[in-house]
Amino acid sequence: MNIKEAKEQIRNAIIAYFTTDEYGDYEIATEDQRPVFLMGPPGIGKTAIMQQIATELGIGLVSYSMTHHTRQSALGLPFIQTKKYGDKEYSVSEYTMSEIIASVYDTMEETGVDRGILFLDEINCVSETLAPSMLQFLQYKMFGRHRVPDGWIVVTAGNPPEYNNSVREFDTVTWDRMKRIDIEPDYRIWKEYAADRGVHPSVSTYLDIKTGDFYKVESTVEGKSIVTARAWLNLSDMIRLYEKNHITVDEKMIGQYLQDKKVAKSFANYYDLFNKYRSDYQIDDILSGKASETVRKRARTAKYDERLSLLGLILDKVGKDLRQAYYEEQILLEQKELFGKIKAAAERNGDAAQSSGAGAVYDLLCREAAELKDELETGKKTALISDDRRRILHGIISDLDNSARALAEAGLTGQGAQSDEGKAALDVVRGVFNARRADYRALIQKTDAELENMFLFAEDVFPDGQEMLIIVTELTKGFYSAHYISRHGCRKYFAHNKELLFYERQTEIVREIENLEL
Repeated sequence: MNIKEAKEQIRNAIIAYFTTDEYGDYEIATEDQRPVFLMGPPGIGKTAIMQQIATELGIGLVSYSMTHHTRQSALGLPFIQTKKYGDKEYSVSEYTMSEIIASVYDTMEETGVDRGILFLDEINCVSETLAPSMLQFLQYKMFGRHRVPDGWIVVTAGNPPEYNNSVREFDTVTWDRMKRIDIEPDYRIWKEYAADRGVHPSVSTYLDIKTGDFYKVESTVEGKSIVTARAWLNLSDMIRLYEKNHITVDEKMIGQYLQDKKVAKSFANYYDLFNKYRSDYQIDDILSGKASETVRKRARTAKYDERLSLLGLILDKVGKDLRQAYYEEQILLEQKELFGKIKAAAERNGDAAQSSGAGAVYDLLCREAAELKDELETGKKTALISDDRRRILHGIISDLDNSARALAEAGLTGQGAQSDEGKAALDVVRGVFNARRADYRALIQKTDAELENMFLFAEDVFPDGQEMLIIVTELTKGFYSAHYISRHGCRKYFAHNKELLFYERQTEIVREIENLEL
């Protein structure tokens, strides 16, 4: 199966394992919950889907690569303890707690979550001394005398023997105690993830043209040839950073990720051509409705590969604003929930032992900001915070900090009973909010115009080609684009995608933001 199907299978298994009966006991006892085993080639995204599942379910994640562990670190260090049996004392070997099991308890203490996933990668490549203990763990979920805590699901992963010479074959008894899921690379599924991840358009359009270069792990006369899904993602991130810092992307850098000379050279040549298209076509002019007749004529006569590159550039530029619109909307909606508390604090008159309305507002802003900063830091430590949530938190925290700073500069932070100070404090906070709402409105107007001009350009230069289908398909499949269209609509999108007319516009949230009264 592909990685998307595997993710769904694991997610469903975890939900089932967490199911309890009327007494609060797990329907399937912990010792009978079969560990999941993901069998698939390297760099396919096994670790990434574990992070996604943990984030979506709001549970913990402890991840280990078993190739780094010895018997001592996994099982624990031995020590001698004296025990009395009958009338005699004996020296007995005991073991300290496994580093792996201890990490689960540490995560529970740091995050406050009592359920999670213990993910052990490269499980079938453990050292010879660790192998017996590993098999015991897979069967009984114990290292030495220490057991995986209840509520923690064991998920493991490994590579087939053809990819790793260190692979150890499990016996029948071990396989019979595991849920085995075999995964194969699938570019079509990876592209869905890559679109929402914001993969560089040169990568996505190149792979649309040369899908066969998506995944290669093989031995050649020149050595190992390795090109994986992970490599393309990492290369994409590096290209964006190189471009941001005005560093030249060359074949030497590309070859550090695409470890196949032919593929690296092919992509390097394409990237140079892609940059030429980016310069020649002036994407900003197209999206502002000012594309020259020279650009339009070139697009009409361009070969299919060049057209794909052009569409990639256009969709990437629009996609950045669609993503930002989503962030701004979520920030405003969460701030709306805070304003009820802020308004109540502003109207508090107080007394000698209590902050005035203004002081209460200031204290509330600082307290809410501190709680969100804690959420942000905890998420970073556990690697369970999504990039979306991270950006949204930064936006809310920034506005809370700016509001508190403005109150401090105006002297609206102290004790007192003046009711007009509460109103003044509320006006300051309202001003910060209204500034963000104004920016949001401007962004929506800009994005609406970009979508309209993108369709108008495509109608003009690609009237009979597949390009319009590609545009509609990408907008339909993308999370941020689908979310935006559901909120704000897009006349041209629905005109070219009549089968989606049942997709009702969800304008209530937009109206909430537009009509917020603080």
